[in-house]
Amino acid sequence: MLTRLPLPRLEISLMAIRDMLLPEFDAEMANTRKLLEKLPENLTDYKPHDKSMPMSRLSGHVAELPGWAKETFTKEVLVLDMDNFVPFDPKTRKEVLAKFDENTKAGREALAAAKDEDFGVVWSLKNTKGDTIMAMPRAACYRGMVMSHMIHHRAQLGVYLRLNEIELPGMYGPSADEMKFWNEKQA
Repeated sequence: MLTRLPLPRLEISLMAIRDMLLPEFDAEMANTRKLLEKLPENLTDYKPHDKSMPMSRLSGHVAELPGWAKETFTKEVLVLDMDNFVPFDPKTRKEVLAKFDENTKAGREALAAAKDEDFGVVWSLKNTKGDTIMAMPRAACYRGMVMSHMIHHRAQLGVYLRLNEIELPGMYGPSADEMKFWNEKQA
């Protein structure tokens, strides 16, 4: 006759969603700040194409985006009045960094305060007529409209800097500019 041995009792401790996301938030904000620090002191209207945003406006948009985490986690509906919306259009690197730091702090605080159940709540963006422009769970909004959106525009800004012969910092390892010894070795 077979004797069954008692199974060991497993203790499972689940990490809160916010605790899984905060290290990524911190790393991406640090990478973004490194890039913003490379902006020229006085921003220009440079743009690589007629349909592109000017450098000043693009850098302002990148500085605004971390604050969308606060909008995502503190509201269920955001009403956007496009007729009266005035985007942040900085003129100096100092203005960009100050706005970025302010929005990063607010976004991180909102993410750090989020409970697991908050991530499934549907978040909506509406216009002043009440029309829904988009609606999605906060988790999808945070990922798509905050993090991926910011990383996308950060990459665009990196191209602007490269086209203006400004050295780039590495994001996920050294950049070509930081690898000068490698480039010289290959020549």
